[in-house]
Amino acid sequence: MVAAKIIHAVQKKCRGKIVNYAEILFVMPQELMYQLALTRIPLIGDVIVKKLLEHFGSAGNIFNARKQELERIETVGAIRAAAIRNFRDFAEIENEISFMEKYRIQPLFCTDPAYPQRLLHCYDNPAMLYYKGNASLNAMRMINIVGTRHPSAYGKSVCETLVKGLSEAGITIVSGLAYGIDIIAHKTALKAQIPTIGVLAHGLDRIYPPAHKQVAVQMLEQGGLLTDFPSQTMPDRQNFPKRNRIVAGICDATIVIESGMRGGSLITADLANGYNRDVFCIPGRLHDPQSAGCNYLIKQNKAALLTGPEDVLALMGWQEKTAAGKAPVVQPGLFPELGEDEQLIMSLFREKSQRHLEELYLQTRLSGSQVATAVFNLEMQSVLRSLPGQLYELVC
Repeated sequence: MVAAKIIHAVQKKCRGKIVNYAEILFVMPQELMYQLALTRIPLIGDVIVKKLLEHFGSAGNIFNARKQELERIETVGAIRAAAIRNFRDFAEIENEISFMEKYRIQPLFCTDPAYPQRLLHCYDNPAMLYYKGNASLNAMRMINIVGTRHPSAYGKSVCETLVKGLSEAGITIVSGLAYGIDIIAHKTALKAQIPTIGVLAHGLDRIYPPAHKQVAVQMLEQGGLLTDFPSQTMPDRQNFPKRNRIVAGICDATIVIESGMRGGSLITADLANGYNRDVFCIPGRLHDPQSAGCNYLIKQNKAALLTGPEDVLALMGWQEKTAAGKAPVVQPGLFPELGEDEQLIMSLFREKSQRHLEELYLQTRLSGSQVATAVFNLEMQSVLRSLPGQLYELVC
């Protein structure tokens, strides 16, 4: 609590004056403190945070700005500016940082190179995410699978068949760890030994539903758990639609398996459409209430009809394969458009086509952010693909 006490003491002594907190918070990760604080201020949502960052460049600069400077920013105004200047709950922020350090939870602010880059293209993307796991949130191919919490035997079979059929295409499976289709997708991905990420509607200090705790623990070894809610956040009803925007935005496509006309699956599909993502639906029998939502999306041309994993691979353009038994060869100068960091990383793949992320850190001697940025750029250019266990493979 040292940092919080220092802050409170200075605030009391300097009441009414402009305080440079950057000179005070020498005992804590300063910018992280400010980043977390931005997400706790009343009336300051994700969109406003990004507006402020565009103008001031960092969270620390926002907190050290004069009230008049803040007021001049469009959509901020006097009330929000006052809320920023009057924020005092740094003790709560310090507790959150201690919690993350204790349980090795990775905070991902929207300016972090490791932040899911697909989300940056969504206007309402979360300013801060909390992540625990080893799967890349910027994997080259990511699909979410959602659906009813009470699937039929047919729905369960279709979900398992889809995940197994996609297991050799280097795809990360994302869902919400809920009952029904969500947990079936996660379990099947674990069995198929492919990465799977659960997006939660609560803090990482709990698992909901509790019945899925064992699966969640397995996912930490072969995927991860992601949320935009800090610790102590309960799985309240209003959190689930907010969670769904991450499920939709972090992926290249959404697959809906059995859904009624109302519920989270249709919300996720609508969000995915709004983010210009592909949406696929498994069709169902006419007048079957469990398939009414899927049939509706197909009828309204909001989703493509899906009959199997081959449809996904074909429509997404993911059918290419590396010739069996032939290791890709990296030649000097083969990627002249790459930057120095990317070229350095690519040079490591001359001897073998797969490398662990830790190898890239140790052998290149680049910083963590440099490696994360370079690897992401190589994935986006289809030069590297991510594999389970923080492995990266050269794409032929």
